[in-house]
Amino acid sequence: MKLYDKGAYLLNGTELVEDGRDAADIIKSRTGETITGSEAAKNTIAYGILKEHNTSGSMEKLQIKFDKLTSHDITFVGIIQTARASGLEKFPIPYVLTNCHNSLCAVGGTINEDDHMFGLTCAKKYGGVYVPPHQAVIHQFAREMLAGGGKMILGSDSHTRYGALGTMAIGEGGPELVKQLLSKTYDINMPGVVGVYLTGTPAKGVGPQDIALAIIGEVFDRGYVKNKVMEFVGPGVSNLSVDYRIGVDVMTTETTCLSSIWRTDEKVKEFYDIHGRVGEYKELNPGKVAYYDGMIEIDLSTIKPMIAMPFHPSNTYTIDELNANLMDILDDCEKRAEVSFDGAVKLDLKSKVRDGKLYVDQGIIAGCAGGGFENICDAADILKGKSIGANEFTLSVYPASTPVYMELVKNGAVASLMETGAIVKTAFCGPCFGAGDTPANNALSIRHSTRNFPNREGSKVQNGQVASVALMDARSIAATAANKGILTSAADMDVNYTKPKYFFDKTIYENRVFDSKGVADPSVEIQFGPNIKDWPAMSALPEHMVLKVVSEIHDPVTTTDELIPSGETSSFRSNPLGLAEFALSRKDPAYVGRAKEVQKAQKAIEEGNCPLEALPELKPVMDTVRKTFPDAGEGNLGVGSTIFAVKPGDGSAREQAASCQRVLGGLANIAKEYATKRYRSNLINWGMIPFIFEPEKLPFANLDYIFVPGIRDAVKEKQPKVTAYAVKDNALESFELEIKPLTDDERQIILDGCLINYYKSH
Repeated sequence: MKLYDKGAYLLNGTELVEDGRDAADIIKSRTGETITGSEAAKNTIAYGILKEHNTSGSMEKLQIKFDKLTSHDITFVGIIQTARASGLEKFPIPYVLTNCHNSLCAVGGTINEDDHMFGLTCAKKYGGVYVPPHQAVIHQFAREMLAGGGKMILGSDSHTRYGALGTMAIGEGGPELVKQLLSKTYDINMPGVVGVYLTGTPAKGVGPQDIALAIIGEVFDRGYVKNKVMEFVGPGVSNLSVDYRIGVDVMTTETTCLSSIWRTDEKVKEFYDIHGRVGEYKELNPGKVAYYDGMIEIDLSTIKPMIAMPFHPSNTYTIDELNANLMDILDDCEKRAEVSFDGAVKLDLKSKVRDGKLYVDQGIIAGCAGGGFENICDAADILKGKSIGANEFTLSVYPASTPVYMELVKNGAVASLMETGAIVKTAFCGPCFGAGDTPANNALSIRHSTRNFPNREGSKVQNGQVASVALMDARSIAATAANKGILTSAADMDVNYTKPKYFFDKTIYENRVFDSKGVADPSVEIQFGPNIKDWPAMSALPEHMVLKVVSEIHDPVTTTDELIPSGETSSFRSNPLGLAEFALSRKDPAYVGRAKEVQKAQKAIEEGNCPLEALPELKPVMDTVRKTFPDAGEGNLGVGSTIFAVKPGDGSAREQAASCQRVLGGLANIAKEYATKRYRSNLINWGMIPFIFEPEKLPFANLDYIFVPGIRDAVKEKQPKVTAYAVKDNALESFELEIKPLTDDERQIILDGCLINYYKSH
């Protein structure tokens, strides 16, 4: 795999020319054309699709309107509640509500199904589509029923990726979907486009997850594709089935790219034909000379079966490399765990080495990444006639949709799997977000799913529990299962892959999915459960801001799962205050109590009472502040909490990572950088300022107070930096906080206090 240090030109879809002094001459000699990089950049597939969906008139400052929207049940209640509070009358474009993240009533009671009934009645009232639980995971339904060539889809899940089907899809936090529901736009600077040039054919036993992990391992730490579009081109694309392309594509999220798009061909046309939607096919190819801001060149034949060790998809090795260096690599993982868990629990992976081989406890093939037809068919071929054994090792398989499940039943793959001792379950995202198949304490799970962050599998450090996940392809998971838990590469298995043809039967969708056909019925009463709560009132940005640092995190990356854990906590997804009780619970259990204590001061201000009486520790802080800023006080002051993290926001698009902080009185985040655009957008949409502080030495520490004078004017006047003051030892220590560029709308949202307030007043 080669990552180009500079940009690159693609000629006729088949020849790469690295940008440099001789590039123009080479292009002229090969194509007869004289073209600049800026002109050639307009010949990417991505540029063409973005241009078609841009409403701003400027290709530098995009204002995108999407063709379709999709959400699952962790997010759609909050989205619709926000939109309702902002004046929603009808879904203006197709909006699909899936229920693949149902919590299986992890906390008991009616919470889960109440949310589902809310979704069904909203689909009827506002003119949407409702997919009942267990019918399909969100992204498989989108592939089967929503994707279209040259179209754009916005989803409230980070793995909204349908580029292999010619659809540019973006995963964002809920407020960005709210904007689309209110006929507003998705505002973004023109993103860079990085080419992924594929040649060759994958070796036998190598699956799409192997290709994806190899890419993630190369690009993540370098930030090579961060917030850019990945465009897959080259002759190697045609050597991959569409199912295979989809399996690579869905994992592009873990590179932190903005979106993805692939060139399309007759295989993609056949996919649409199989699904009864051949009219949605569109041939997409880059122009004769296309310029890319970066280029990743991959000979698919060189990729070997891969494994991403705990606790990040970028922690990658070939399985052969792992097996050859077991103790060293496992020791490194244990050291990572010490950092991630602050020594609260001890992960012991080296004890899983027996006779020089690594034994794993659990295998999972599931969800939008692993649950595809070809993945499961190949796994069934590997396991046919074998046994997973009667010891600790277990294997669970979750087909990504009921149509896929039905075809696997018809062709015998399900029977082949079940005979081995594997359990075949319904379409459910549970293993991916910690609400199903949580391993035993200190167990190691291998999974063809999307993520392996700390506690993502459902264990709870605060309860003394720790488990871990390594990501692998379904084929190597099946090979491991065939060897009863001994880690095994699929390349080491002599298997005849049958490659059965896929037949899509949409009868189950016709019988069970509610489709309004875009017709709203205002007479429908929305069904609310007792756990479904409105968003609490939030105040506008004050003239001056007092912040208390209530959590300080120095991990290299902080995931949204650490900011708001998934799993059973998601049962409270429709209750903003109830869910907020779990904020940072697995990373900093003291956070919620500290934030709520600081919030007492702001609540007092909003009620017309003295904040110093509500929060006595604030009095000496304000005494110190007023020595320099005597006017700071009644009528111009806001008090809230903030967190510091090195690089927060990797992972899920769930807006709750930000909204939970906000409902607890958070007014800002301070970071060296933000891991993803979507997390930064979530902060902004909930009225929180995404401050940047890059120096290594912090002028403040956890539990310190920070005074930020004139913050409202600074935001209003587009100031790139503000002077802030750490309040220490009865003195003010000044430092600068940076505010990266904000759009006019983003500034106004922050000034108004959140997106809901913005739409109430504009």
